Amino acid sequence: MSISLDGKLVVAISSRALFDFEEENQVFEQADDTAYMRLQLERLEIPAKPGVAFSLVRKLLAFNSDAQEQVEVVILSRNDPVSGLRVMKSAAHYALPIIRCSFTRGQAPWRYLKPLRANLFLSTHLSDVRAALAAGVPAAQVYPQSAHASDAHPHEVRIAFDGDAVLFSDEAERVYQAQGLSAFQQHEIDKAALPLPDGPFKPLLVALHRLQKAASPAMRIRTALVTARSAPAHERAIRTLMNWNIEIDEAMFLGGLDKGEFLREFEPDFFFDDQTGHIESAARHVPSGHVASGVRNSAPTPDS
Repeated sequence: MSISLDGKLVVAISSRALFDFEEENQVFEQADDTAYMRLQLERLEIPAKPGVAFSLVRKLLAFNSDAQEQVEVVILSRNDPVSGLRVMKSAAHYALPIIRCSFTRGQAPWRYLKPLRANLFLSTHLSDVRAALAAGVPAAQVYPQSAHASDAHPHEVRIAFDGDAVLFSDEAERVYQAQGLSAFQQHEIDKAALPLPDGPFKPLLVALHRLQKAASPAMRIRTALVTARSAPAHERAIRTLMNWNIEIDEAMFLGGLDKGEFLREFEPDFFFDDQTGHIESAARHVPSGHVASGVRNSAPTPDS
């Protein structure tokens, strides 16, 4: 019988998204990969500290049981295989049941997302995130400076999403950019009963919804829509989710208010948004990732 990941929620994640390798990365940036490899080898038996997405990964893996494995986490890293030894030893130290990994020594690892049937890719490399999104895989650039997740909800995965250009397409955002707020609001009133087209993160929301339905009482998922929309443009967003037969737990229509403080109160394990300004605000309070999609991200920018 062949081994397959079909039916599982598959999360592919880079080393720096899962673990705190910022000190080691400075060596890489200042020298070359030989010095970096030597440092990682010297620290082989020293577990890396948890990174920005550590809480999300640990909680998702907690959905697995001896009877059924519903979540698969795969390390997909630009690290070299030698440095990868420390990554996997760190995972074992924290009892993260991660058995699959790919280390590409600087080459773009995103091309392995399709064979993995990945539902999510988290990386610190913007170019890899852009390529993954172009290939149809939900992906976000993790901000390593983000605050780490609260430990107040050990049995609940909390994930917050922006709406336009994340869960939904950027159709309405394009109207706003071209014609302003009044035209945007009228556009959404006129089309209130017409579902928004799918955004890049709809497949992840669908997978999370499926996982929640099949989950045991020991773990659950709580989702939130956190958007700059306000009434009357809220109606189309809610009706779109209803059309998808997907329930979310919270919806915040903030009308342009700063999202950071609201996210601080929600305490997500991760927040996804397409606007860097919103991510920079959120990152002061919660783990955050930039979804480089839609009209606001149409001009390529260098990796950060």
